Amino acid sequence: MVTSSSVSSPQPSSCFLRFRRHPTATRETLLSFGLRSRHNEVRCESLRSSSESHVTRRGDAVVAAAAKKRHQSPERCAAEGILIGGGETEVVKEMGTTLIPERMKVVILTACMMCLCNADRVVMSVAVVPLAEKLGWSSSFLGVVQSSFLWGYIFSSVIGGALVDRYGGKRVLAWGVALWSFATLLTPWAASHSTLALLCVRAFFGLAEGVAMPSMTTLLSRWFPMDERASAVGISMAGFHMGNVVGLLLTPLMLSSIGISGPFILFASLGLLWVSTWASNVTNNPQDSPFITRSELRQIQAGKPVHSPTSSTKPNPSLRLLLSKLPTWAIIFANVTNNWGYFVLLSWMPVYFQTVFNVNLKQAAWFSALPWATMAVSGYFAGSASDYLIRTGHSVTSVRKIMQSIGFMGPGLSLLCLNYAKSPSCAAIFMTLALSLSSFSQAGFLLNMQDIAPQYAGFLHGISNCAGTLAAIVSTIGTGYFVQWLGSFQAFLTVTAFLYFATTVFWILFATGERVF
Repeated sequence: MVTSSSVSSPQPSSCFLRFRRHPTATRETLLSFGLRSRHNEVRCESLRSSSESHVTRRGDAVVAAAAKKRHQSPERCAAEGILIGGGETEVVKEMGTTLIPERMKVVILTACMMCLCNADRVVMSVAVVPLAEKLGWSSSFLGVVQSSFLWGYIFSSVIGGALVDRYGGKRVLAWGVALWSFATLLTPWAASHSTLALLCVRAFFGLAEGVAMPSMTTLLSRWFPMDERASAVGISMAGFHMGNVVGLLLTPLMLSSIGISGPFILFASLGLLWVSTWASNVTNNPQDSPFITRSELRQIQAGKPVHSPTSSTKPNPSLRLLLSKLPTWAIIFANVTNNWGYFVLLSWMPVYFQTVFNVNLKQAAWFSALPWATMAVSGYFAGSASDYLIRTGHSVTSVRKIMQSIGFMGPGLSLLCLNYAKSPSCAAIFMTLALSLSSFSQAGFLLNMQDIAPQYAGFLHGISNCAGTLAAIVSTIGTGYFVQWLGSFQAFLTVTAFLYFATTVFWILFATGERVF
């Protein structure tokens, strides 16, 4: 670079040749001059000497920045979508660096967790049949054993929901899965030790599992835009229902070949393996993830309401305030009805086929597994249909009411028809219809908590789930007493069907998709 301050002739080249070497400095210098290129030579020379050091520093900075970009790693350049090779126009697309969007990895891991969550429950529903024969339990006491899981579940729902709102779903879920896997591992020992030990371990198991649902809904609401949220919940709940299939099919095989401890050890080990994967690959919020691309983050943030937060430091609203609004009661009643019918079918389906149609345990498992498999598919379809309706301009309120109405009216009619089934195949068809249509509730009340209280959805979920768990305890124990007193399942199935119908009316009248809290 020439540093002399004198010019032998009034040629503009000595000034502009230097500027060409530093184009960025040229633009700023010309702007500072006001494009006064026609000034006299004396004025140009005086200005050049005063700005010489500034131009030099600016030019060196540009050169250093360009060199740094050229030496950036290809992965970093691709992730940020910057130009490669200096001034060339080649653009490395972000999709080339990640075949699967980061939010899909989150929902796949969540679906695996939900699968383990339900499989661990189902193991006991199947294993309780040989345990009852061995220990001589009555039908009424069998209902008590089946409901012991819910004794702990009812207490952890509200606490777990509040913890999720405060600390996020990642940490709460990791602890929950680790603890319930440990409880699953202890179950065979407790069953062989005493009935009291078994009840205590199952209650602890339920205590740990209570955080699963509020964590799942809160985490997915942060990772997915509004018009993809129902599909994400549908995928996660498909994993939940497939847990029934896996548990119902594998447990009888392992019980007959390995013994009582076999299925419990298997699912406990899978749970601990999931925790190690989850802890190193997921964050509470997408903007905290080191793996997400900028384009995916922009897509997630653009698809959320303006008021939708990613974290909350505000205290939860009072219980009195939440319960003062009818939309809250619509969610609570929907959760009560959904859990009532769901746990009746989950806990008593193998017993139903064995006692009513006299099929053996393995056959009962196959008949019981079919409805849950179709429920997994129909739940994803319900989520996709819900997202499509919202994208095409339908209001969130109308979509939530439509989906929830299908999710309750369908099972109610199917359970009434189940009373007239004359064969196990016919009964399996009606149960399949009942559970498949009930999965539409996933796009109804389960998502509605995020609609009306986005900042307190975990707490609201905990409150409604607490009421739903209480209903599940009553229905699970009540089924056992009804069967023992009346000798059939028909009366309780009829009561459950009319509960579905009554809650549908209340939901249509008072539910809303607008923000309330």
